[in-house]
This record gives sequence, C-alpha cells and structure tokens, in this order.
Amino acid sequence: MSAPSNPLRMYDEFSDWWTLLSPPGDYEEEAELYRRRIVEASLTPPRTVLELGSGGGNNASYLKRAFRMTLVDRSPGMLAVSRKLNPDCEHVEGDMRTVRLGRVFDAVFIHDAVMYMTTEADLAHAIETAAVHCRPGGVALFAPDFLRETFRTVTEHDGCDGDDRAMRYIAWTWDPDPADTTFVVDYAYLLRGADGTVRVEHDRHIEGLFARADWVRLLEAAGFEDVRVVPGDLSDLVPGQYELFVARKRR
Repeated sequence: MSAPSNPLRMYDEFSDWWTLLSPPGDYEEEAELYRRRIVEASLTPPRTVLELGSGGGNNASYLKRAFRMTLVDRSPGMLAVSRKLNPDCEHVEGDMRTVRLGRVFDAVFIHDAVMYMTTEADLAHAIETAAVHCRPGGVALFAPDFLRETFRTVTEHDGCDGDDRAMRYIAWTWDPDPADTTFVVDYAYLLRGADGTVRVEHDRHIEGLFARADWVRLLEAAGFEDVRVVPGDLSDLVPGQYELFVARKRR
C-alpha cells in the first residue's frame, strides 16, 4: 500500500501552527452543511459518528454538539491539536486505509483528508474502512475538495495572528499531468515569531483526483447503496463548485 515518502510538513513540523493557518472559527458553516447532510440521509437519528482523517478537529468542534465523535488521524501532531480543542472526543492514531476499531457507527465522515488518497487502490481502501465501521443502514459522507470534473487551477491565501506569533500562506493548486490521478498543491508559509523575525517555508502536497463514476463504482463495490452526489453549497463558493458523496451501508 502506497504512503508518502516524507511527512507533509503542514501536519508534522508545522502542526503547532495549524490554528493560525486554519482557525476553527472558519468551519461553522461548513460543519453545519455536513451535519445536515448526515441527518438528512439517515433513516434514524444518528448518534455516533466516526471521522477519518480528522486533522486538527475543526469540523468536530461543531459536529460534537450533535453527535458523539470518534476522531482518527495518522498525524500525532494534528491529534495533539485536536485534543486541546476537543478534549471531550475520543482520539485514535491511525491511517484511514488500514485502521480497524472493531465497532460500528451510525455514520462515517471523511473530509478533505481523502484527497491524500492518490491511487484508486488507496481510495478503495479508505472507502472500505468507512464501510467496515458503518453499521448496516448507516450513512457515509465523503467531502473531497475536487473531482476530476470539478478540478480547476486556483491560488488562495489566508492565515491569521496569534497572541505572540502570526502566519500567512499562499496555496497554488495545479495539475502537471492531467492524464494521471494526482495534482499538486504548493504552499508557501510566512511564519512570524515573537521576536518579529519572519521565515518562509515551502511545502508540497500531492493529492488524488478521481471522476464521479470512479467514486460511485468504488462506493458500491464496498457495500454502499443509494449513492448520491449532492451539492456542497457554501457561501464563499460558486454554486456547483463543490460536491459531496452520501451513501448508505447495505443492510
């Protein structure tokens, strides 16, 4: 099974900067979208949710108001960030392709960490993990940043100030080879310390890109049914730009 040859710097050496790169307050609208999609797709009120690739726990900080959350991530640094934000949630270190908790949940949620599945085999393993942990009749929600059909080259920037330091970043998303299943996101970080010194760091992320039909095929093969592609309408996005997959575990 493939894996990154080097840890992604964002989630490793820079994990303690995470809340300045991606503050939890930015996730309220997005988390509400995911909560609503899970509830709408559920046959009975969902109570327990497993989030695979939970990162710094920003979505969970809102979703835990509605569900009992179990959070899985492969990065110890990001789990440490999430534990500070969500001390009331269960945290487990594990890879979404291989982790097995030995229990099932009313729903399984995978946010943009699914983008690090760069081969169809990786994506199939992540979907299988979701299926293994989803109770019969339960719901799975997947929220990839891009599908093959929705991909676009884009440049973004953000960041914020902390009490004694600050961070800004620029992210350049581009695809050097449209014929394969990956694209590139290059990050430049400007990190300002308490003494006012600013340093610049580069971080390259290789991410996966798959067509809608591939997603649907893999979901159905893993034991999901009623697979639907639903809009992920958010106020800062053009309608139709962001799509989610919602499916129900076959009984």
